[in-house]
Amino acid sequence: MNHLRERAAFSVLLMVSFGHLLNDMFQAVIPAIYPMIKETLGLSFMQIGAITLTNQVTSSLLQPMVGYFSDRHPRPYGLVVGMCFTLTGLLLLSAADSFVWVLFSVAFVGVGSSVLHPESSKVARLASGGAKGMAQSIFQIGGNIGRAFGPVAVALIVVPHGQGSIRWFALLAVLALWVLARIGHWYKGQIERYGRTKSKFDIENESHLPRRKIIAALVVLLVLMFSKDFYTANIQNYLTFYMIDKFGMSVTASQYVLFAFLVSTAVGLLIGGEVGDRYGRKYVIWVSILGSSPFALLLPYCNMTWTIVLAIIVGMVMSSAMSAILVYATELLPGNVGMISGAFFGLSFGLGGIGSAIFGWLADLFGIQYVFHLTAFLPLLGIVTYFLPNIREKRH
Repeated sequence: MNHLRERAAFSVLLMVSFGHLLNDMFQAVIPAIYPMIKETLGLSFMQIGAITLTNQVTSSLLQPMVGYFSDRHPRPYGLVVGMCFTLTGLLLLSAADSFVWVLFSVAFVGVGSSVLHPESSKVARLASGGAKGMAQSIFQIGGNIGRAFGPVAVALIVVPHGQGSIRWFALLAVLALWVLARIGHWYKGQIERYGRTKSKFDIENESHLPRRKIIAALVVLLVLMFSKDFYTANIQNYLTFYMIDKFGMSVTASQYVLFAFLVSTAVGLLIGGEVGDRYGRKYVIWVSILGSSPFALLLPYCNMTWTIVLAIIVGMVMSSAMSAILVYATELLPGNVGMISGAFFGLSFGLGGIGSAIFGWLADLFGIQYVFHLTAFLPLLGIVTYFLPNIREKRH
């Protein structure tokens, strides 16, 4: 593994991760301002869920198409175009004074995300030097850190100064554009070196599996994604409301609890990528999803301190699956990194959006604490990992 690390283009991986950090910090502004806009615009929980659904479905529907197109026709500066959409969405959101305008704003942000994730994932794979799990984790950890800092930025900037202060994030968006342009320059050189006609950016592995088993494995991965993303959507979008409702916590304090949860997911990602490269993706998926179920089941019955502790543990354990699932899927279908990355990131966002809307509707009917009791059973679906075949990887 050391020789793979030496061959990895770490400067590019760090830039990709930083671009992901900024993009997802902007994305995280949306759920972080929910308590504020719920009160100022008089929104219901179901409308809050619809906002999340609009943002995430926009990106989830486009990501596989963007990935499929870029596998065959790479566009090195497409990342810059995607960030322009995100910047536009943030500026619109800072001035949105109705539910409809909020939906319109978050749709723009979703389009930006639909471009960034499959393209950046391809760049990370290309710069990996063969340590694919590590590279994918470095890329994804930037997003998790960005999502963690989103609520903190809202607590420090938006809560004291109002919705209009969201426009200050535009300065960071300009920085993101500069970083993504530098990545595009490096990416262009790689395209000139390897060619445009198909994805040669993958270090290919032959799974040696018949088509039927590949399809069955993809179905299992879909079930695992459903389990992980539905549960995570509830935590990310409603943990603040849960802490406020059950423990009387202030809005600002609840944002710091969400920050702790999101930081723990970043740590879990890094661990999952490293362990997956060394010992295999399937073992990481086993431990990640099914292994988080005891903590998830206990969480709704705990006091405030233990609720925070268990949320951190669940975040760390469950998040380690994402890079393993993604790399496993690209090894099932080598040579389609952009399409697979787009499909799985898009699926993740789409499931999260659907879950958020459903849980918002249930929270309106039965209360937010009922939703946390109900979703605690989702990680038990990790048992289907048993049906994933073992894939032999080509060692370099």
